[in-house]
Amino acid sequence: MDPVIAKGTCFPLFAFDVARAIDLDAAERRILAGTERQTVKQRRRAPANFEYRPAPLRVTRQGDAHVLGAYRTAPTLELVLYDFGAISASYALSIEGPLMGLPALAYELWGNERLVADARRHVEELMATVGDAAVRPRIADVVEDYSIFEIEAFAAPCPASALWTEHAHTVAQVLRAEPRTLSQQEVADATTSRLSFGPDDATFIDTDATLLFDAEGDDVRAVLEFANIQLLEMRFLDQQLDDVLDRAYELLQPPPTRIGAPGRDGPDLRRLARLQLDGAILFEQVTNALKLVGDQYLARVYSLASRRFHLGEWDASITRKLQTIDSIYAKMADRTASRRMEILEWIIIVLIAVSIILSVVPVLPRH
Repeated sequence: MDPVIAKGTCFPLFAFDVARAIDLDAAERRILAGTERQTVKQRRRAPANFEYRPAPLRVTRQGDAHVLGAYRTAPTLELVLYDFGAISASYALSIEGPLMGLPALAYELWGNERLVADARRHVEELMATVGDAAVRPRIADVVEDYSIFEIEAFAAPCPASALWTEHAHTVAQVLRAEPRTLSQQEVADATTSRLSFGPDDATFIDTDATLLFDAEGDDVRAVLEFANIQLLEMRFLDQQLDDVLDRAYELLQPPPTRIGAPGRDGPDLRRLARLQLDGAILFEQVTNALKLVGDQYLARVYSLASRRFHLGEWDASITRKLQTIDSIYAKMADRTASRRMEILEWIIIVLIAVSIILSVVPVLPRH
């Protein structure tokens, strides 16, 4: 028989890049109600080393209830502000009922433009409240959406192992947001990235969704939310670096009609250096904001999410592009230095020529 969910919640997440950085203390002072610093409950036996540095700011806002098939969102949503200039918006839907109903909901949530627009509106309103606590505010077009299906209990006892055996096809449909029948190969690929802490819990992590069977899954959900934010920032940074590289290649190959002049590359060099520094700082902040040293299970959750999100590949791509920009900056700096030396040599030649001319030309008599 198909399991019936007695208690569960679906959390659609939407991540936005909103600024160069956010002063969380200043933002907290500007938001007068409904805020708290996010903490992660340590329920497993592990050192309390699961920390955000600094802790993000969680804001609860009133919103509209959205109908999604047979489900409805709660009339509130949560926004989590990170110091490196990102915001994660999350809704909550009660998912009590048959497990077979979740694939249709997952399909409805995948790329849902109505929820994306609503989340963006709340982010814009919050940014207006935050004001100058945000450094160089600008809400980027790119958005990263993700869904977490958290099942706390079934109506009848259901072992966690049943989710990857008898009910593996339904779980795969949820993870792939596909209500149609899937092949065995697709089912196996979708459900292979799973882990459990005990016999009564299971976490299935995929590219666009996670199914979490756990009575207390707040800490796992927090890790996944951060991984989604990290993916957004890496995608955004990679896009920014592509634009910088396109501009840098143009600077390295100026048109033939362009005549060199002192300081011509100065503004370009300063702009390139600033973009290089911004990219390196953002990359460092995103990759070091969350510490999981000591909690082996959460570290495994993050590692599995990283593999599914291909964070390692994004990391390598960004590192390679930062190195390329550094090389281009060095070449531009060398070219500027060479041009200055050339101009200086011409000035010296002119001065020597003037000195010689003045020494051989007779002084005109005064009348």
